[in-house]
Amino acid sequence: MGTQFDFPGGIHPPDNKLRSLQTPIRQAPLPDRLTVPLRQHRGDPGRVVVAVGDHVLTGQPLSEGQPGRSVPVHAPTSGTITAIKSHEVPHASGLEETCILIEADGRDQWYKLAPCPDSASTAERYDHLHRTGVVGLGGAGFPTRDKLQSAEAAPDVLILNGAECEPYITADQALMRERPDSVVAGALALWRLVGAGRCLIGIEDNKPDAIEALRQSAEGTSVEIRVVATRYPSGGERQLIQLLTGLEVPSGGLPADVGVLCQNVATAVAVDRSLRLGEPVIQRITTLTGEALARPGNIEARIGTPLDHLLFEAGLDPQRLHRLIMGGPLMGFDLTTTGLPLIKTANCLIAGTAGEFPDPPVPQPCIRCGLCEQACPVDLLPQQLYWFASAGEHRKAEHFDLFDCIECGACDWVCPSHLPLTEYYRHSKGVLRQEQKEQAEADHARQRFEERQARLEREQAEREERRRARQQAREQRHNVAPAEASEAATAAATSPTAPGPDRETLIQRRDQARQKVEEAQAQLAEAREQTPEAVPKLERALNKHQKRLDAAEKALSDAQEDT
Repeated sequence: MGTQFDFPGGIHPPDNKLRSLQTPIRQAPLPDRLTVPLRQHRGDPGRVVVAVGDHVLTGQPLSEGQPGRSVPVHAPTSGTITAIKSHEVPHASGLEETCILIEADGRDQWYKLAPCPDSASTAERYDHLHRTGVVGLGGAGFPTRDKLQSAEAAPDVLILNGAECEPYITADQALMRERPDSVVAGALALWRLVGAGRCLIGIEDNKPDAIEALRQSAEGTSVEIRVVATRYPSGGERQLIQLLTGLEVPSGGLPADVGVLCQNVATAVAVDRSLRLGEPVIQRITTLTGEALARPGNIEARIGTPLDHLLFEAGLDPQRLHRLIMGGPLMGFDLTTTGLPLIKTANCLIAGTAGEFPDPPVPQPCIRCGLCEQACPVDLLPQQLYWFASAGEHRKAEHFDLFDCIECGACDWVCPSHLPLTEYYRHSKGVLRQEQKEQAEADHARQRFEERQARLEREQAEREERRRARQQAREQRHNVAPAEASEAATAAATSPTAPGPDRETLIQRRDQARQKVEEAQAQLAEAREQTPEAVPKLERALNKHQKRLDAAEKALSDAQEDT
């Protein structure tokens, strides 16, 4: 079992997980059309490498990574690119992202996959994971390569997160229950990759079927199955690390700072399939649940599948649908339309009825009961953060460790005044991040301005130096010019005169010039009859040749007088 540790706070909401665990994982039928957002992770979108009209194969790259946290996306099935345009995506902001629309051909013909060679270095394996689009599948969507590279040295402990503590969500539980060998294979692949000292799989005790399946699959390996008490949010990265190791990630720090690397169990499976098979992330298991669904369960669907396609497969009753939630009821967000695509981080879709998710009561003033402080798993002061955030004093909230808040919603759950505390914290974080972004842009602009000013001053100094050098050169020439002129005059007086052209040469030049004049006169006469537009040009040519003839005749005349 191992030593059990604890973290502060936490709550015990109804888990509502049984509804979606009554049937095995189902395979979603391929839709006719798919919409693939370029950004399905924390970071920037990749660069599109296909064009409208292209025919693509299943698993073929649609984009490529760029510098920064940019992860490629791949074709979820074979078909034709019909558009590359902005499209609404599942996000709390409701904003649009650039998406690639594919008309499926129904053949699901695969692109040639390239497994990672056994001889590949660690860096090459990381790059392979990046090329196959592996990101955190637990909901955060952090690029896996970047997370693995965050540790400067091999971690002491590798933790696979199978806690899945939020109510309603059972995608990871279904994966561990039905495909435990894949989870253990993923754990071993990650363990070999990062070279950790130990490998633990953390799982809550409300998943006995998954626990038993994992223990059987891990038998004969050194992977440890560690069971923790059910409490929300034990599946939070920092909370699970604290539960399993007793180590607390410092404020503003990373798990790597305490020698720990944490990955979701589904991410580990994706890592194994990427390295061993070369398979990109083009599908995932998603929980479909809620009382508005006649056939809830866990469904494995291709990325880009329309949500209304999945809800139809789950038997959605539109008349009973009151709230559609992406994610869990505590950390998820409401969707206003079903015409959105499935993305890599979509672990759950809840179709709730009015009885299941009634409209929240009108918020009342804070009564300073302190329940939010008791529930906070990060040991913050939620009430104080609320006062600062609601008053617009975001810097003060930051000084009270606002960014350590994991937005788990535990404080919202226990608040008797029904205050949307987490929304205040998110807003305050957003304001601070925007200020940081604007400050960074201003600093960058100032740096560019200062660099430009320095360059202009440097160029001005160089021009001034060249001007002084030219002035000095002119002065030196002025000082030596009289002496040089005297020497030149003396040399001219004592040197024999260079012989000029002889009489025959001058006659030859005159005759050639006369011939040119005659030819020009003939061309001009012809042009005046046939091509009047060429007359001005030929007149200029005749004038030029006549001047040369006059000069040749004068030179000959002067030579005859000298003789």
